[in-house]
Amino acid sequence: MSPSQLATNTFWWKGPSWFSQSSEFWHNHSFGPSASDNLEERPSKVCSTTSINQHPPWDLINRYSNLTKLLRITALCMRAVKLFKRTQIQIQGPLTISEIDSARTYWIRIIQQAHFANEIKLLSKDSFVPKSNSLNHLTPFIDSDKLLRTRGRLQNSQLTQENKHLLILPRQSTFTQLVIADAHTKTCHGGTQLTLTYIRNSYWIVGGRLPVKGFILRCVTCTRYRQKRAQQLMRQLPSSRVTPTTRPFKHAGIDYAGPLSIKTWKRKNARQYKAYIAVFVCFSTSAVHLELVTNYSADAFIAAYKRFTARQDICVTLSCDCGTTLTGADAELKQLFSTAPQEQERLASLLSNDGTQWRFNPPSAPHFGGKWKAAVKSVKFHLKRIVGAHLLTFEEMTTLLTQIEAVLNSRPLCPLSDDPEDLAVLTPSHFFLGHASTVLSEAALELVNHSRLSRWQLLRQLLDSFWSRWSKKCLQRFHDTSKWSNSTSLEKGSMVLVIDERYPPAK
Repeated sequence: MSPSQLATNTFWWKGPSWFSQSSEFWHNHSFGPSASDNLEERPSKVCSTTSINQHPPWDLINRYSNLTKLLRITALCMRAVKLFKRTQIQIQGPLTISEIDSARTYWIRIIQQAHFANEIKLLSKDSFVPKSNSLNHLTPFIDSDKLLRTRGRLQNSQLTQENKHLLILPRQSTFTQLVIADAHTKTCHGGTQLTLTYIRNSYWIVGGRLPVKGFILRCVTCTRYRQKRAQQLMRQLPSSRVTPTTRPFKHAGIDYAGPLSIKTWKRKNARQYKAYIAVFVCFSTSAVHLELVTNYSADAFIAAYKRFTARQDICVTLSCDCGTTLTGADAELKQLFSTAPQEQERLASLLSNDGTQWRFNPPSAPHFGGKWKAAVKSVKFHLKRIVGAHLLTFEEMTTLLTQIEAVLNSRPLCPLSDDPEDLAVLTPSHFFLGHASTVLSEAALELVNHSRLSRWQLLRQLLDSFWSRWSKKCLQRFHDTSKWSNSTSLEKGSMVLVIDERYPPAK
């Protein structure tokens, strides 16, 4: 209808004539389309579906999650069937191997007929499976028990018949999952390769690596030990590690390494005893000081600490792990200062004023002592390669530790440069020797005509230059974090597994 016709169409604007009458006249009129109207016809499509629930012949396989239990119960049921038939054979006693093998054969035959019905039908007619079939590369055949096996190329080997021709199992079936679970348990929760190797002694699972890997990922026991611990962001370095100091070992850390076996003298029948290494580490310069102690006691540590302070001066702060030996040493040092003789009251007062502040890390937090843990690792690196299986005396071990100390104090504090015109690389020895401890010293300066003031200024200039290079180059290493760059967000209600290294595994 055109717009001009619509403007003069009274039916459009006013509706039918009976519409203005009372409602009693409306029932004689139909509101639907008339028979003369040309309506669009759309063909309707009717689809009927039939849902068929395929139940296994015996749902016993869905009741158990253990292959051994399933096979034994199946074997008992088969024995009961034979007894119900009142056969002349009297079966008593425990299950035999043949009965369990019959139960296994029963379930494998059912699984193969449910998943490889077309392949079994073709092979029964002496035909071959199509090339597009997933079993084509296995060259399957049907054995005397009507089971589908791989033909392989090991017929002339000395393997057993079961190992030469493996039973073929589908990827997705309950029996296959039971086989994987049994192999995973018998290999002590081994990985994918170990579990699959154990399975392929008897079975060939189509696409076996994926189902085995998927099962291991769902294993609760493996998941428990595979998960990583929750971590927090790496904290900022303390001021004692990033602030120049007046001398090395002003702020230090202490840890023990060992035990070592040393002997009393050089003879063959010398008595052996244990010894330990007290490793002192400077926080700012990474310098290392090693002391050999004869036992793991507070007295031995106090003696080592006195030797250390006699050579390196008293530490302002000394950090260490919360060990029983070091905790006891702190208590004995306090007792030593409090019980000093009266005639040495002035000396005790000076020691108290210049005493070391002991800082113990929280219990079960070894990452707080990463600085001295790395030093212990470096000491063991050189010690194992030099000593090996040899036994040294106390003097020989002390000499060796002194040499290792010199080597560790000659390590570069910043990356080496390929430019030959660059200054010598900065090492911890530069801060208390003026040069690396393993290189030849420079010429003596006694004949140089310098006043005391100029000589002091020269030494201060050298020391200031070392600290300047340390601040500009060495501190740049700490801009990058090698680990703990992300924090794990733990929320209220999250399921967590609390790990305590003081207890045995799984406790």
